[in-house]
Amino acid sequence: MGGLRCVDGSYLSVIPVACTDSLGVPYEITLALHRDGTPYGMVGERCGWFLARLARVVWDARAGRGQAWAWPDPDDRFPGDEPDGELFAFRYRARSQVVGGGELRCQLRTLAVWVPAGDGGGEWRVTRRAYVEAWGPAGVGMRAVLTSGELAEFVESLVTEAEGALEPQELARNPIEGASSLERR
Repeated sequence: MGGLRCVDGSYLSVIPVACTDSLGVPYEITLALHRDGTPYGMVGERCGWFLARLARVVWDARAGRGQAWAWPDPDDRFPGDEPDGELFAFRYRARSQVVGGGELRCQLRTLAVWVPAGDGGGEWRVTRRAYVEAWGPAGVGMRAVLTSGELAEFVESLVTEAEGALEPQELARNPIEGASSLERR
């Protein structure tokens, strides 16, 4: 299960849940959010493909591909040309288009940090971090601040777990007699 320790000390668990068709065959995933083990929201309807792509582009950025090579520290390398921006935003979506079941998003922020030197001087060091924020239906938010390596590991763990949730089930004995039954009449 993918999870993050947040800046307030709480723990955000992100669990891929398989979406199934009318026969119970998994075809995509949605993300279940839990705050310290308590259900917090459902977001990202059918987001599996996007997560797999995101995992790939974050690893590519860490390797220095694209504009990311300009950042000397691999932990500051994120995909995209802009120094700040949004990597993803998964929201709750209902058929009635009512918003309010939760949100999980990741924004990049560029920060300047003063690094003091032993002689009383120092220098500014510019870093980039991913701010992963989750919001529950009650409007209470959580935030984790991640390096690109931490974000890559988090997203990769979600993809691995999602792939496990999407493994095909045994369909030889369909509980409903019909088209997918192995018996011929």
